[in-house]
Amino acid sequence: MAEAEAVQLKEEGNRHFQLQDYKAATKSYSQALKLTKDKALLATLYRNRAACGLKTESYVQAASDASRAIDINSSDIKALYRRCQALEHLGKLDQAFKDVQRCATLEPRNQNFQETLRRLNTSIQEKLHVQFSTDSRVQKMFEILLDENSEADKLEKAANNLIVLGREEAGAERIFQNNGMALLLQLMDTKRPELVLAAVRTLSGMCSGHRARATVILHGVRIDRICSLMAVENEEMSLAVCNLLQAIIDSLSGEDKREHRGKEEALVLDSKKDLKQITSHLLDMLVSKKVSGQGRDQALNLLNKNVPRKNLSIHDNSRTIYVVDNGLRKILKVVGQVPDLPSCLPLTDNTRMLASILINKLYDDLRCDPERDHFRKICEEYITGKFDPQDMDKNVIAIQTVSGILQGPFDLGNQLLGLKGVMEMMVALCGSEREADQLVAVEALIHASTKLSRATFIITNGVSLLKEIYKTTKNEKIKIRTLVTSDKTILYSVATTLVNCTNSYDVQEVIPELVQLAKFSKQHVPEQHPKDKKDFVDMRVKRLLKAGVISALACMVKADSAILTDQTKELLARVFLALCDNPKDRGTIVAQGGGKALIPLALEGTNVGKVKAAHALAKIAAVSNPDIAFPGERVYEVVRPLVRLLDTERDGLQNYEALLGLTNLSGRSDKLRQKIFKEKALPDIENYMFENHDQLRQAATECMCNMVVNKEVQERFLADGNDRLKLMVLLCGEDDDKVQNAAAGALAMLTAAHKKLCLKMTQVTTQWLEILQRLCLHDQLSVQHRGLVIAYNLLVASAELAKKLVESELLEILTVVGKQEPDEKKAAVIQTARECLIKCMDYGFIKPAS
Repeated sequence: MAEAEAVQLKEEGNRHFQLQDYKAATKSYSQALKLTKDKALLATLYRNRAACGLKTESYVQAASDASRAIDINSSDIKALYRRCQALEHLGKLDQAFKDVQRCATLEPRNQNFQETLRRLNTSIQEKLHVQFSTDSRVQKMFEILLDENSEADKLEKAANNLIVLGREEAGAERIFQNNGMALLLQLMDTKRPELVLAAVRTLSGMCSGHRARATVILHGVRIDRICSLMAVENEEMSLAVCNLLQAIIDSLSGEDKREHRGKEEALVLDSKKDLKQITSHLLDMLVSKKVSGQGRDQALNLLNKNVPRKNLSIHDNSRTIYVVDNGLRKILKVVGQVPDLPSCLPLTDNTRMLASILINKLYDDLRCDPERDHFRKICEEYITGKFDPQDMDKNVIAIQTVSGILQGPFDLGNQLLGLKGVMEMMVALCGSEREADQLVAVEALIHASTKLSRATFIITNGVSLLKEIYKTTKNEKIKIRTLVTSDKTILYSVATTLVNCTNSYDVQEVIPELVQLAKFSKQHVPEQHPKDKKDFVDMRVKRLLKAGVISALACMVKADSAILTDQTKELLARVFLALCDNPKDRGTIVAQGGGKALIPLALEGTNVGKVKAAHALAKIAAVSNPDIAFPGERVYEVVRPLVRLLDTERDGLQNYEALLGLTNLSGRSDKLRQKIFKEKALPDIENYMFENHDQLRQAATECMCNMVVNKEVQERFLADGNDRLKLMVLLCGEDDDKVQNAAAGALAMLTAAHKKLCLKMTQVTTQWLEILQRLCLHDQLSVQHRGLVIAYNLLVASAELAKKLVESELLEILTVVGKQEPDEKKAAVIQTARECLIKCMDYGFIKPAS
């Protein structure tokens, strides 16, 4: 009965296969395999399931099934050929060649076998040629670098060529196999910055996507040496080492999702120990005086990116628990640094803010109340342990720590304010004669006074001290902070004063003809005061920012609703917009919490106020790292105000900067792209892509370039009866390089995602081939690379389309580009052109030169 049912399931599988339902066919064959022990039937079922594997591109499964059929019958010609096809797709050309060679021996007159034999032979020769070519290039670089008499420019060029080779899988493997690690360590020992930098960047390329190499490199270079290099004052070096460490972490943790066809998965021991060691060294960097401010920032960036879970649906938060237990006190030490004290660690303007963000992310990543209680107790013990009546510096550090936590997890900061002596110490520090103490105390009071109960304590115990400080201090940073109290009228008055200081009130446009008319009729014509001119306003803005006005504004925004009226919110929004005008100042505004403070102003208040705040948000979102400017879930709240700015009733600058902000956000994550899509921003973005204004068209196209990664956006391009794809193709033919670059980027991603769009691209306009050729010959490497990626996608889409491209001038373009000498800057361009040519060879349209 079982055998009869197995035969019936085989026939059912065959019917599914003929109907091209390969998944159903696989299921039928798999069920039949469980029911039979007949060897002939087993061989047939395995062979048939291998055919399904080939159709569904499950090449490992196909090769395995074909091998089982061959184990039963070594002369099973169909199974041999199917295994050959699977192995070829897996990049195992020599094994595939052996299988098809046996097929050709069994059936010498079969033209298909003969053609496959010829093609594989050519591919193997080509592969060997590339391998030997890579070997010789690596060897040549080694000889130059090891020669003590090599000229400086030759050394540098050779080192940079190694970077290019390290980024290619073949090159990385050859460097590795030819004892390149030892050479790269020698380069690092030279202490010459350009050679050390080249060595670090080469190692980064070698680590990417290869767990085994990453493990060897980590142990070979040693984590302590990597961290000491990242700790240097040189910004370029620090960033390069940070990238190396990130590449190692990605490879060890499996975060690097890149596929390397034909590469065997190397067996590597559990990497948790290595990852823990890296985390431990990064935590040690935070409190070391030998580490530069730049190095400390990079360590914080790596911890921010790699410790907290990226998705809360993942249950395991062991990395966060480890950092809380072993490093929270170290992070708190960074948060509590006071720049004016002699014991202060080297810092940048962003260091304390990055540490506050890390505390916030760690706290958010905790799963239950016991974990949060443990976190809070560590903070409480750290802060109370600093209180010392004999040492004012320790007290200042304790209050600075509370202030930093209040900028992170606010609820935790509020609990810490309730600790015995914390609020009293803040008020007491206001009475200190040292400006450093006053500055820290007033800053902390600002963050503490956002709750009415705390504000009442300050009014009762500290207002007289604050007034005294305001009268006596000459430090503008302290002066401006002491102005912020919880009195409604003072809040409005301060906001009005700041509006006047920044000239952020509405100014009517002066029409020269009307001025002349008024003078003629002897009417009084108000004249602009000399100090209202832009130079003077810019000077006042600089002084306000230097004095720490952002911290004061951030506190005012957090005031209880009874104090903060809609009119006051509008005034604050005007001030923020004026302060954000100069892009160079926006980093300072973000570092002092201005990004977070603007969100409520953009969502609530008067219409004018909301628009002004949204415009200020757009200015910040356009140039800042969203993870730092709007940490945590706040970033999703920024989307709606920016989308509301996309309105034809708004002025061009507001639309332009809103598009820039959305472009930056849409480049961060698919969750953000989904949010932008749900806020119905897409029709507006598309509308601005038709604009005559060059900058608006460019900004909209760049935004769309990021948005097309989203599946729902792709579906709009796939839908029939619209010109979206046609517009994108035509924008690739624009004269504006930036528009071309963005449109080509979008088209490259769309054609990579859907074969249907490759075919559709050739139908939307007769100019498509001319435009593609122009992209592939473009002067700008980024545009050229995107053009070549589009060409590759079209070649992969179908043999018919590939033939059309090969018969055009595009083949000549690909050949010229692909034959260029190795060059770090052109590496991606040359590699893509070569991949296009290899695809043409796979089809048999061209043959490699002997």
